[in-house]
Amino acid sequence: MRTPGFWYGSGGAAGAALGWALAPLGALYGLAGRLRMAAKQPEQAAVPVICVGNLVAGGAGKTPVCIALADALRARGIAPAFLTRGHGGRERGPLAVNLGVHDSAAVGDEALLLAAHGRCWVARDRAAGARAAITAGAPVLVMDDGFQNPGLAKDFSLIVVDGAVGFGNGRLIPAGPLREPVERGLARAGAVVVVGEDRTGVERRVAGALPVLHARLEPVESARALAGQAVLAFAGIGRPEKFFATLEALGARVVERAAFADHHPYRPEEVMALVDRATALGALPVTTVKDAVRLPDPLRALVRAVPVRAVWRDPAALDRLLAPLLIGLPTGVPNG
Repeated sequence: MRTPGFWYGSGGAAGAALGWALAPLGALYGLAGRLRMAAKQPEQAAVPVICVGNLVAGGAGKTPVCIALADALRARGIAPAFLTRGHGGRERGPLAVNLGVHDSAAVGDEALLLAAHGRCWVARDRAAGARAAITAGAPVLVMDDGFQNPGLAKDFSLIVVDGAVGFGNGRLIPAGPLREPVERGLARAGAVVVVGEDRTGVERRVAGALPVLHARLEPVESARALAGQAVLAFAGIGRPEKFFATLEALGARVVERAAFADHHPYRPEEVMALVDRATALGALPVTTVKDAVRLPDPLRALVRAVPVRAVWRDPAALDRLLAPLLIGLPTGVPNG
């Protein structure tokens, strides 16, 4: 689904009116969520489970934050395993992702990105996935998404918020982007991670209730070669405009933009049309690494992927939050 503009304030009076009109459906969505969570007793895993979730639908930067969190754990000598639902993939799991065997159609795009940075398990049933990962030797689980999933207890949850848009219009799906009311979600969280500049007052809203960490998404060094180049940019992520802004910040000349729905499965003819259009414009076709893993294999080499990484403003603040969870855990475990 493509993110509706009125969720984040565009659309003027008509968008605001639509939000009001859909508010009763949002109330029903919220009620269904509460009933779903109340109906199941979460299973407690035998190792710490750190959930990286959010309160809104669509991308806020969870997967890069998961990878940065895993890097921080490895720096302490602890090799975590990733756990994810495998959104967009057909496999139900539990399944250990094998980059030499699985593609995005099997396990989803996020699982492939995570598996490039450590052992990753896909499971629709998060508790079953946790058991499988623990049996395979995982000392800690980093769960990508699943904050609203009642099947597995979380020992610590980081709520990732895109600082540019915050919690949107503050309404529940479909009237707004929220999966649950902000206050209810924050009450179950351990900390908030604001990604990018806090333009919507997230820290002010959370201040005093939860610790607030800050991170930024920055392109890897090799992406700086795009400075001055004409590019045709396309993306199927929660907010494609974030990717377009990243390219402009790099100094690339974005001559055309193409936005697709989050997790969009690219057809060969779509990719070739984008490549041909870029050629006609004298531009380089570029996309995100999350999109790149969804491109048909024979065509992936025709498109430049731009990797980004999450960088903590204060890594020591993250270490202080993690320290109580890690007491007594074995260190120096190889990541296999």
